[in-house]
Amino acid sequence: MISIDRPSRTADLGDVRVANRAAVLRHVRLHAPCSRADVAARTGLNKATVSSLVGELIEHGLLRETGLTENRVGRPATMLVLDGSRYVGLGLRIGADELVVVAVDLAGERVLTWRRAFAAATAGPEETVAALAALARRAINRVTGAGRTVLGLTVGVPGPVDADGVVPAAPALGWRDVPLAAALRRALRDPGFPIGVDTDANLAVSAELRHGPYAGTADLVHLTGGPTVGAGVVSGGRLLRGGRGFAGEIGHLPVLPDGPACGCGRRGCLAALVGVDAVVRRLLPDATQDGPITDHLPEIERIQALARAGDDPVRTGLTEVGRQLGRAVCVLVDLLDPEVVVLGGHLAALAPWLLPAVRAELADRTLAPPPVVRVEASTLGSEASALGGATAALATVEAGQLPAA
Repeated sequence: MISIDRPSRTADLGDVRVANRAAVLRHVRLHAPCSRADVAARTGLNKATVSSLVGELIEHGLLRETGLTENRVGRPATMLVLDGSRYVGLGLRIGADELVVVAVDLAGERVLTWRRAFAAATAGPEETVAALAALARRAINRVTGAGRTVLGLTVGVPGPVDADGVVPAAPALGWRDVPLAAALRRALRDPGFPIGVDTDANLAVSAELRHGPYAGTADLVHLTGGPTVGAGVVSGGRLLRGGRGFAGEIGHLPVLPDGPACGCGRRGCLAALVGVDAVVRRLLPDATQDGPITDHLPEIERIQALARAGDDPVRTGLTEVGRQLGRAVCVLVDLLDPEVVVLGGHLAALAPWLLPAVRAELADRTLAPPPVVRVEASTLGSEASALGGATAALATVEAGQLPAA
């Protein structure tokens, strides 16, 4: 006779309570301020269950009461909101020329946003991990000194990441097989909270889905801007990762077979045509006279100023960059049928001059029937993936797990 292990009723009830906790938190996040009766009516949970869950969530500092409302039939009701005062998630981003850290509380408010210029593309993995750990420690000390608890930390990287937090290849950084999660955990001496790693594109689209103007869009693409270009894809309301977690590496899509050399060893890749290094070299030929660029922000600001002043070579060059980007967007649109494609990083900064050409390519080339998909600039800035990382670090609590005491 074969013996089959069955989960205990206690475990079943525990799982149900976790799911119910998550439902309550989600409703309050989306509809605050709201009453216990509102939560019960909208979630389908009975009032006694909601009352018990709310009491537990208040006790653990995840919800708080915020006075009474009399704008309703019957007795005034005590209203609930998320309590962002006790817990934060940390998100970090590794760019080719900068490190960014963002701390976000449970209510979605940014507690801090710091940027440090850092040439990760030339520093190497060990030096980058040390700098990243130093920035993380500084952020941890700041938030814990204010009486907050860090629930987790997630790092965004411009390249694919496997399930163990290993970066198999990041041409923009010159990395190969870097065990980033393990290395950062060692550098922080096992800080007592989870450390995760994901692609910067996945984290950026997660930030758009939560904090951007297209929050809640079921089919959304965020194109990162930097030395390479990554696509974070939400399809049917879910992040599209692929079989091994490597989905969205559009930066090495061949756009021009005889185009410029790419860091991956091939020619004519999208990154070699519209990545920030390619754009600066094309539009500011003098920018690399003194060696490699270690901070792209001043150069992007120069390009913006020239474009605003009507500089013909710069405007013509931006139009051509927009065309090349538009061809890649056409592939995404025909393949994924998104509602919105959002441009991030330097692509967002240069969007006033890129978007007309991108939209023209879509109108001419895409097979999708009208109306043509919306292509817009991100409003989240260069911190998008760090913001998404901070949000991801809060995921276990938002899924209904109570934070450790």
